[in-house]
Amino acid sequence: MLINAELLLQYQRCKRRPFLDLRADKSQRDPANDLLLKLQQDKIAHKQSVVEQFNYQRPDYRYGDWETGKAATLELMQQGVECIYQGALIASDYRGYTLVSRPDLLLRQAGMSRFGDWIYVPVNIELGKRPKQEYQITAAFHAYVLATVQQVELETAWLMLRGREANYPVDISRWEPLMHEIIGEFIRSLKQDEPPEVFISRQKCSLCTWYSSCYKVAQNQKHLSLLPGVTPVRYKQLKALDITTVESLAKTHPTQIEQLPGFDRVVAPKLIIQAQAIVENRPIILPDLSLRKDTTTDFYNSNPSNSIKEAQRRYVDLFNETYPLEELLSTAPIEIFFDIEAQPDLHLDYLLGVLIVDREANTETFYSLLAESQEDERLIWEQFLNLVGQYPDAPIYHFCVYEFDTVQRLAKLYKTPYSSVFPVLNRFVDVYEILTQNVALPVESYALKTIARWLGFKWRDSEASGAKCIYWYDQWLETGDRTLLEVIQRYNEDDCRATRSVKDWLVNFFNC
Repeated sequence: MLINAELLLQYQRCKRRPFLDLRADKSQRDPANDLLLKLQQDKIAHKQSVVEQFNYQRPDYRYGDWETGKAATLELMQQGVECIYQGALIASDYRGYTLVSRPDLLLRQAGMSRFGDWIYVPVNIELGKRPKQEYQITAAFHAYVLATVQQVELETAWLMLRGREANYPVDISRWEPLMHEIIGEFIRSLKQDEPPEVFISRQKCSLCTWYSSCYKVAQNQKHLSLLPGVTPVRYKQLKALDITTVESLAKTHPTQIEQLPGFDRVVAPKLIIQAQAIVENRPIILPDLSLRKDTTTDFYNSNPSNSIKEAQRRYVDLFNETYPLEELLSTAPIEIFFDIEAQPDLHLDYLLGVLIVDREANTETFYSLLAESQEDERLIWEQFLNLVGQYPDAPIYHFCVYEFDTVQRLAKLYKTPYSSVFPVLNRFVDVYEILTQNVALPVESYALKTIARWLGFKWRDSEASGAKCIYWYDQWLETGDRTLLEVIQRYNEDDCRATRSVKDWLVNFFNC
């Protein structure tokens, strides 16, 4: 059986995926979504732009015909060509498996090898901006196979990235031992009859074509990874205590887990209350865990059988003393709801959506400040400042920190006076931060879409998402199709209205 760098890379990201890729029914896979296709296209374009900087030769073989590729690559290495593009290297009989390496480039350097007074070093071109561990392990894999071929150990392999560390040297002596350890784990997993345990990590899993299949398994198992706040580290600790379901976690005493790695006297009770919210299918006010740890623990210790409802009644007064929500979530005469769409690769915030709600006049007006090109970003930034400046006393509600950070970025980029920006930032209210610090909801995620849909809010374009908007904006720049802009603008407006729905729900919940 063959093990290649792609399988090793995917195993580091998800121990389950390579098993499914090799042995599961391919018909159960999801079709590649738009963002995944875009990332694949971006990776191809990035690699091509780097490769074009080299005077390379490419061995003649078809992908998958590794023996032919190996022979053609060896011939070029023996000739001592300066640069080899997509050469094929093979290390046979590695623990009963064959390792196939296909580094993006092989660069000739001075040294002694079986070929003469030159050696080759592998170069991998990655779309990421940081030299992540998974990249360096993969580079060590290429270096190991290359070393067996040219019969000389290497000290360094290279990563070519997109960020500041565009040319990054990988220390082989550091990463090769861990690479062998990971391959060993991977081989052991392949020998099992069943795939490795499912673990849903939405940020990592959302682009995987096995997501729906794994999510169905997790739902059937009522897997703890579906609970917000359960990280792989925390799950490992809980599993060691045989706490593997939401129900079992909901019945756990905080003192059982608060000393474990990944927990503390704040995280432990908060995670337990989150589990109880799921089990009881209702929102639960969180105690002031950060400032009243001893009080919280004393309450559990004094009467562990107390229901969450009793705990909620006890803590609500303490909560209101510490965080006067009426100041944060009061109903102002005029309120502003703000959401941004961006294209990260272009460092462009191309759509600033502003919903003005005048409660006294009973009117709602949405402003879609759109940059149709990168040059228009300054214009919509100035339009935004002028618009919100017309309502100097209106709070500006947003969901998550991105909007706050972006206003700071744009102010710096366009040299906006501090005196003009500070009064705006001083009115920002992060609905996400307030919600997650003060109430546990019976949801699997604290993303805006999940929470607003739990409240009954519906987006007009059910398949739209922030990720798809990135893809659609790229398509707009490429094709000029204005219908793409229209669907992005609808989605952005719905995000603003969804933020309002969450804010209004919070006000009503805490005023009941």
